[in-house]
Amino acid sequence: MPALSLFSYIFLCATALALLLQWWLYQRQFTAVRTHRDQVPPAFVDKIPLAAHQKAADYTQDKLRLARLVLVYETLLLLLWTLGGGLSILDHTVATLIPNGLWQGVAVILSALLLTSLLQLPFDLYATFVIEQRYGFNRMTPVLYLSDKLRALAIALALGIPLIAVILWLMQHAGGYWWIYAWAVWMSFSLFMLWIFPTVIAPLFNKFTPLDNVELKQRIEKLMAKCGFTSRGIFIMDGSRRSAHGNAYFTGLGAQKRIVFFDTLLKHLQPQEIEAVLAHELGHFKRKHIQKSLVVNSLLMFGGFALLGWLVGETWFYTGLGVGQPSLHIALLLFTMVLPVFSIYLQPIFAFFSRRHEFEADDFAADQSNPADLIQALVKLYEENASTLTPDPLYSAFHESHPPAPVRIAYLQAKTAH
Repeated sequence: MPALSLFSYIFLCATALALLLQWWLYQRQFTAVRTHRDQVPPAFVDKIPLAAHQKAADYTQDKLRLARLVLVYETLLLLLWTLGGGLSILDHTVATLIPNGLWQGVAVILSALLLTSLLQLPFDLYATFVIEQRYGFNRMTPVLYLSDKLRALAIALALGIPLIAVILWLMQHAGGYWWIYAWAVWMSFSLFMLWIFPTVIAPLFNKFTPLDNVELKQRIEKLMAKCGFTSRGIFIMDGSRRSAHGNAYFTGLGAQKRIVFFDTLLKHLQPQEIEAVLAHELGHFKRKHIQKSLVVNSLLMFGGFALLGWLVGETWFYTGLGVGQPSLHIALLLFTMVLPVFSIYLQPIFAFFSRRHEFEADDFAADQSNPADLIQALVKLYEENASTLTPDPLYSAFHESHPPAPVRIAYLQAKTAH
């Protein structure tokens, strides 16, 4: 392992700061939830019983305890992969087995990703079969869990191997501006995934059946026609096969768009509440949030590839992160691993715009349906999903893409007064 350089110390300081920041935010959230555990917030006192509020508080605290362990564990893994020489050892080992440059790079990247996933597996198992099970959410069996993991691995290999090979080939043969072509390939792949996900990927894991409730279907189709939304259908997903959590979403691009309701959601909501939830989802469509997100992500990825295009030629980037033998595939791996350490401070910006989109979708839903129905639907979802009603504002600003429950309900209640 090369001696520590200036960039090594910068990386260590950035890693330590990121760890301390995340730990501090977790502790703030833990304290906020624990402090308010024994009293339902005034806005919900007549809607959610104390027992449900306490269950949500305990569930949130258990997840935070695990998150803190994962934070420390993943930080140590990052240091072992980089300054600890893990990537150098892996690269040398693969080189003895696969001499070809391109496929050696593909093998190194896939091996690193697979090993990282395996090393994180115990925490995922604990979250699923201990925490989720403890609070009555887990419906997953060990056999189904393993089956899901193997299917996800097969899909990742089938799609990931060609993608990684193409990007590495461009890095080797497309000249100094390879990163522009690689960015174009990545964005094309992302759009392709959005297009095929509803009809090809998702059905590999869940069963989707057309909505057969005639009254509800007519209500939904009337709302869709009013909003100018066309889709490939309205489907019920067997979410209860894996979890008791409920949700709804629309997915896909162009003619592949479809609306999906979890079967668990339909069990708890009345038709008018389901209509209000759908109106919110359609609000994302009408306000073009998907297109806006694609544009922003495209620009961010362009900047990321441009930065990588510069770093691949800088020796200090490799040696400062514990790698003595520079290579294109190692540059790609290092960049992917260390970027979150430096970009964590952008999370509040992304969360802010995401929450603004949620408010805009709520505005649309309030115009197209009764905001009181959306409030009632959200309250039921908060209770059924054991979502905390007392989040810490700073934690929420970093980690939550949706407005905190009290803020969102107050926003909608103001609309019922008009």
